[in-house]
Amino acid sequence: MPKFEYFIKDSLGRDVKGIEEAENTASLVTELHKKGFTIVQIHPARERSPLFSVGQNGGKRRRKKIKLEDMVIFSRQMATMLNAGVPLVQSLDILAQQMENPTFQEVASKLKAGVEGGKSFSESLEEQKKYFSPLFVNMIRAGETSGKLDEILDRLSAYMEKTNALIKKLKSAMVYPAVVTAVAISISYAMFAFVIPKFAEIFSSIQARLPYPTELAIAASNFIRSNSLFMIISIVAGVFLFRMIIKTPPGRLWFDRTLLSLPVFGPLFLKAAVSKFCRTLATLVKSGVPILGALEIVSKTAGNRQLELIIDEVRLSIKEGGGMAEPLSKSKYFPPMVTRMIAVGEETGEMEQMLGKIADFYEVQVDMAVQGITALIEPLIIVFLGIVIGGIVIAMFLPILSLTQAIR
Repeated sequence: MPKFEYFIKDSLGRDVKGIEEAENTASLVTELHKKGFTIVQIHPARERSPLFSVGQNGGKRRRKKIKLEDMVIFSRQMATMLNAGVPLVQSLDILAQQMENPTFQEVASKLKAGVEGGKSFSESLEEQKKYFSPLFVNMIRAGETSGKLDEILDRLSAYMEKTNALIKKLKSAMVYPAVVTAVAISISYAMFAFVIPKFAEIFSSIQARLPYPTELAIAASNFIRSNSLFMIISIVAGVFLFRMIIKTPPGRLWFDRTLLSLPVFGPLFLKAAVSKFCRTLATLVKSGVPILGALEIVSKTAGNRQLELIIDEVRLSIKEGGGMAEPLSKSKYFPPMVTRMIAVGEETGEMEQMLGKIADFYEVQVDMAVQGITALIEPLIIVFLGIVIGGIVIAMFLPILSLTQAIR
């Protein structure tokens, strides 16, 4: 039988905590009431693991982050249980016991307690806004209003799966070049800091003028070795200053505009942003969220300040009786194909279908762009390493070749 942790008060008003086995929460409540206790709180007991505890008594659990994959599982399982006729409270109770993430177990228990206390599911979610986005809450509210909560949850899980796949593609596009570049810089630093000084010691005994490339390589090596600490401090200070700048509204706007204007990665970020915009808006509109509310949510979840400003202009245009296509076409960030398809969707009344098609198209474009960047970065890094390491090797062996010719 499952174990439950309880917090109760006895007949004298003293606090009592403990763990008890019971078939379910209701049976444990009945048993404790029979003994004359006042129930304060009951929730499923969680196993104490050394990984999440401090000291011999268990200590406090380390709170784990709720990942997008956890949200997908939660939405999918909730949709399945509600569609099968399982009551909402019971579904949350089951998920509170089955979720592998301990933080999500706690959140699900709080959601269950909120619903049992007379709140709607969306109100309980809103109280946990640290974990559930406005998009999630508003779609659940629309599902409650329409009576199609299971369909909305299923739609939410499908949306989050596609969003998660898009995020992973972007990460792969960024991580691979970053790792390869870091390796290339590390190898170059090792050559200048450790290899060249060994040759410099040998050449110091030679009473002859060294070739210019050799002198240049040795000078660069001496500079790097003498200023390594200063360079590290400068990099750390630069990163800290950069993080402070982008936390300000003007700094964030400048950074987001710069991201979209980068030579190779800019088009990739823009395609991903357009795909996310269309997918999110299509999902919200299809779920019954009013267009102005949907655009407000899309603006908050855009992830790019420049695009947020454009979406706010779209909202203003709709408020004044206009459409979406015109303000989007005025911006230089949304491609003409996107604005034309949105215009057609507004004219034909098939906005959801058009937005879905645009999102599908740009997801394929993102996939192709990631493959192209991966294929481009590798030969560029190889060429860079070849030039640097090859140049160092040539510079170090030129004096040896000169001496060999002089002996002959």
